[in-house]
This record gives sequence, structure tokens and C-alpha cells, in this order.
Amino acid sequence: MMKGVCGIFVILFSTAVWAKKMRWCIVSEPERRKCADLAKVLGAAFPPAATMYSQLSCVRASSTVDCLSKIRDNKADLVSLDAGEVYSAVKQFGLAAVAKEVYSDGTCILAVAVVRETSLIDIHSLKGTTSCHSGARWTSGWNLPLGQLLFHNLLPWAEGQPLTQAVSAFFNASCVPGAGTMPFNNLCSKCQGQRSYISQRNFYCETSHNEPFYHNQGALRCLKSGAGDVAFVDHTALDSIDDSVKDEYRLLCPDGTRAPLSSFRKCNFGHGPGGAVVTRINNQNLARKFLSAIQTAFGWKGRENHRFQLFDSSAYGVGDLLFRDVTDKLSILQQGKDITQVLGLDYVALLKGLRHEGSSLEDSVVRWCCISHAEQEKCEQWALSIKSDPLVCVSASSMTDCIEKIKRDKVDAVSLDATHAFIAGKCGLVPVVTEYYGTKCEFTGGEPLEAKDLLSVYGVAVARHSSKSVYVGNLGGRRSCHGHMYSPAGWVLPVQHSLNSKHNNSVLCDPNKVYSEVFWKGCMPGAEGSLCKVCVGGTEETATKRCSNNHNERYYGNMGALRCLVGDPSAKSYGDVAFMDHHNLESNIEYLNSSGWAKGWVAGDFELLCADGQRASLTEWKNCNLGSIPPNIVMTRPVLAARIYDFLIKSQKTHPDSEFHLFESHQYGERDLLFKDATRCLVHTSHMDYRTILGEDFFSQVESIFNCTHSDILQFCNQDVCSIF
Repeated sequence: MMKGVCGIFVILFSTAVWAKKMRWCIVSEPERRKCADLAKVLGAAFPPAATMYSQLSCVRASSTVDCLSKIRDNKADLVSLDAGEVYSAVKQFGLAAVAKEVYSDGTCILAVAVVRETSLIDIHSLKGTTSCHSGARWTSGWNLPLGQLLFHNLLPWAEGQPLTQAVSAFFNASCVPGAGTMPFNNLCSKCQGQRSYISQRNFYCETSHNEPFYHNQGALRCLKSGAGDVAFVDHTALDSIDDSVKDEYRLLCPDGTRAPLSSFRKCNFGHGPGGAVVTRINNQNLARKFLSAIQTAFGWKGRENHRFQLFDSSAYGVGDLLFRDVTDKLSILQQGKDITQVLGLDYVALLKGLRHEGSSLEDSVVRWCCISHAEQEKCEQWALSIKSDPLVCVSASSMTDCIEKIKRDKVDAVSLDATHAFIAGKCGLVPVVTEYYGTKCEFTGGEPLEAKDLLSVYGVAVARHSSKSVYVGNLGGRRSCHGHMYSPAGWVLPVQHSLNSKHNNSVLCDPNKVYSEVFWKGCMPGAEGSLCKVCVGGTEETATKRCSNNHNERYYGNMGALRCLVGDPSAKSYGDVAFMDHHNLESNIEYLNSSGWAKGWVAGDFELLCADGQRASLTEWKNCNLGSIPPNIVMTRPVLAARIYDFLIKSQKTHPDSEFHLFESHQYGERDLLFKDATRCLVHTSHMDYRTILGEDFFSQVESIFNCTHSDILQFCNQDVCSIF
């Protein structure tokens, strides 16, 4: 034992020169007792030389918000907070996170909604119920459940209306500890804390254990007592419910079903980061060393945990004092981490969507992603033509750049082809509407009908009629035109077929490598090496480097692949085969003439290359194709889905006399700008999972490719700070 004490003494003594007394902010009498016990064992466990730890003091505050004020004003040093409060600590109080709680089953928490088994409540019938929340702006008690309600368009939230007012109108009555300073009183009407005009003695609806319905245990107590119909808590709180009564409760699932408490991994309202410890920016180094030292001593594996257990509050009659009791250890954060690195991009974007930083100009506009000068021009005309929500057009370099910008909350929405929709779905974005290419668009009572069957397009391989020796199976050494990197028709589908005698179509990994080996050279905007040698770049007005992954490269997209096939005006850069969508192919050929790109070409000058090695006329695309492709999908962050949908439905109801048409692009010198020109209307699909829209066949094809093909954008999206084991 002496060896262990000496080991800790060395750690602590080495810091005695720079250290000072630490002041922990506590919000209740039980927490004060635990903090005081920590101070005592620090003094008892270590020699007098380590006086900075024996002098730990516990600073009383009326709430966690009061703690943040005290730390900012140098009246306290440390407090552990829910992730939602950590965001407020950083953004509103100028503090910094120095350590994160790590739990036995991961680094994040799942938000669950608990109801009594005898109730008939589901997610669709929450309106008008009474609710119990672990805390205002808490991850599981507020942010994630409200994000789900907004995503499913169940929570009405008018433009310019405070979210608290919308929630207050949605629930009949609530206890939301921490909402006391908000102007809508029924958010606190079910709370039971002591009331007082003296702030230090007022615990009513405060984030303090003196409010009986505060925290996860308090929200469950609120439900058990009958004060509330539903409790929004962490999944970690479910273990506190006695096994003998667990069958008396159910979880609400986002799909409208209910499930046993044991199904929290599948039935939850999303995941978010766990708690963290914050301090002043100029106190970070001291705080990190202090936290490391007390964890080394009193953590679950601490040498002195027989004296005191840092992550156990059972002796004090209240759970989660100083830290959550389910904490396995603290992860000490490095200096200079941005808040998105601490809490994660998705969670920070959610908090911004819930206006945790207050209202701003961005909240009243829709930011659309544009990947070329032509798209920017069309988008600006769109913005001038609408009279609903203001539209701002944001420039990006490619569709993958759009996905990253949406995830970073730099832009709000974009229409993506099926492969990019797959990537966006993996990145946590969700569908809003899907492009519809059929003829059944109807409007009844001002609302569009929802199409039951979304129409696919087909990927086709096209060659010049005169190139008789070009066919699928004999493409080795040819020049190819692919539309762009990750395009369904130009990147996903061709590799599924035997392009030449040496290419085994069962090898789906790294299509770029396959195409580089099969073709002599080609143009695949966004690629590298030989797959860029046929590309021609932009015009003088849109001067960009050759092979850029947007319309500024004149061989980009379906129209670009066709231009590539016929060659540029100098007749130097051309391909032998072009992979593209079948839709609008004949009108694109006509556009070659009207746009001045190339004269004299007609549909009869081209043929389709069939997967079996045959050739056919362009009208035979149903029987001669490389496979079907799901339609394009508009995707956004979950919290914005309802607002983007409303905006798009208003936008597509263009007045007949309007000069602007959302699904036409020829006026801007390109085709398929912002949306496919083949689009006839936008179909509501925010209630559908992106995997369902893409279809199992296409989803599996793309997943098998990306399982063994490196992708920078997927690597970026997989950098989540939060995980559940």
C-alpha cells in the first residue's frame, strides 16, 4: 500500500510547484457532502507536501448555470456538465472543456423516451401529454428528442418563434429543470422544488439535486409519481429501474412503435456525446493535471479507491454527484480542441438548428449548395423568383464538398445522385424529397400527392454508330467518358460488367483502379491520372483546372459525357464510349447543336452498348442498359428536414407566367443544374430511410464497393467523437 501512496505522491508532488487550490462547484447538499469527502481523502491520502489537493474546496451554487457564472468570474474552477450545457459553457460563458466522461459501453449516451406500459402513448400522440425532462438543453432530456420531433414534423415551430414557446404549446405541462428563466411557465409547472425569492434558496425548476425532478433519476421519479406521462432520459438511467418493475414501462420508438426497456439500442431518439468537465481557458493545464491525479487515485482502478470512489454516489442517497455514476473513466482532452471536436459535428449542428446560440440571420434563410458557376447563376435566379423563405446560394467544389459543408453547418441542402445520397446517409444526413421523373405529378388542395413508386433511371453505355468495333467486353485500350467520380451511371454500374476479356466483373473494389487498367485514358471529373487526360477543363469565363468535379469541367455530368463522346471543337479530346443516364439523352443530343458545341449530330449517330455485348438503338434502353439507378434525393441535417421540405414545396409551385423554371437548365449553358432536367416534381420522402429510397440492390452494390475502396468523404464522416460499444 505504501508503494501505491508513494507513486501518487510523486505525481502530485511534481506538480506542487505550479498547482493551487482547486474549487469544485456543487449544486446540492448531497453533492457538497461528496465533494467534502473528496477534499478530506485528498488531505488524508497524501503527504503535507501536496497541500494543493488537501485544500480542495467546494463552492455552492444554486444551479449549473450559476456554476458557469462562478467559474467565469473566478469564484470556482471546475464543474461536470451534460454535453448540452458544455456547449453553452463554451459559447456563452467562454469556458473550455478539459475532460470527457467515458462510460462502460462507450463515449456517448442514447436518448430514450419512457412511458408507462398501461398508457397508449406513442411518438405520434405525444402532443398534449405531460412530460418530464432531465434538464433544459440537455442531450437526452431536450436536444435529441426535440430534434426527432422536428425531423418527423410532429412539433410545430413557427418562424421567429422561441423553441421554448413551441415546446410549451406542444406539451400540456412539463418539468424541464433549468427552464425557470424562460418565459413559458408550463415548462416548469410539474416541478416540485422549493420556491423562494432568495435565489440561493430557490430550487424550483432548477438544475440542482434539490429539485426532486432534476436529472435522469428525477425525470424517472416524475414519471413514476404520475406527474408526467413520458420521461426523456439517458439510456444509462434505465439500469436504475428495478428489474421487478421494468415490465411496467415501455420505450417510444421514432417509427411509432413501442419496445421493452431492454431494446434501447434499437429504440431510441438518437445518440449524443456524454458529459464533460469545464473550466476557464487560463486554468486548463491545472485542471487537466488535477483531474488526472484524482482519477489515478480514486478512479475505479485507482490506488486509493478504498478511501474514496470518484464515480460512485450511492453513499449519498442521490445519484450522479460530481460525475455520472456510470462513468468508467475520464478522457483528458488535449489543449485547443474545437467544440466540434469535443461534441461532434452532428451534435453541434443540431444545437445550432435548435438555436442554442440564439436567433440569427442564418435561421431565416435556406442555404443551397452550388457546385459550379452555372449552378450559382441558376440558384441566384431561383432566389429572385421566390417569395417565401430567403434563399442563399453557397459555392462548393463538388457534391462531396456539399455533403461536408452540410455536416459542418455551412450550407443546408443539396440534391444528390444516388451514390452521393448513400454517402450523405452514412454521414448522418436525411432525405427531404426525391426527384420524380414520371408523368403523374398532381396537386390537390395545394399539396402534392406522394408517389408510391419512385421511378428509377437506367445507366447506359453509348458509342458512335460508326465505331463498330466498340462493345461491352471489348473496351480494353479505349478512351472513356464517365460523367464524374461516384456517379451511378459512370462509376458504380460499369464496373459490375466485364468491360474487356481481362476484367473480372466480380472484383468490385476500387472502380478507379479497374477503369485505369481497362481504358487507355478517359475523363472522369474528380479522378486522377489517366482518367483525367481526356478532360478539357472550363471556358475562359469558368476557368478551372482540367478534371474538376463540377460543371466547370465541360465534360462533367451526362451532358459532359456526351460532349466527351463527340469531342471538343478542336477534335483532339474525345472518347470512344460514354457512360451516362438514359434520361434526356436524345434531347441532350439536340442540345449539342443548339448550344453550338457540335453541329450535325442526330440520335441515329449513336448506339447503346448492351451488357451482353450487343448494340441497340437509343430507344431500346429498357432492354439494353447496365442497370437501374435510384432517383436523386435532396438531403439535409435531420433538424432542418421539415423546414427544407416546406421551402421546396413552395418553390416548385412556380407561377405559370414566371420566367424561372426549377427543373430547366439550358438557359444557363448546361444541363441538370441543381436538379435533373428530367424532374417533373419533388416527392415527399422525409418519412423514408435513405436506404429504402435507394433500394436494397443499389444500396448493396455501393456498400460492397465502399467496403474496400478508400473514400476521403466517408473517412471524414466516420470521425465521430461519440460511440456506443
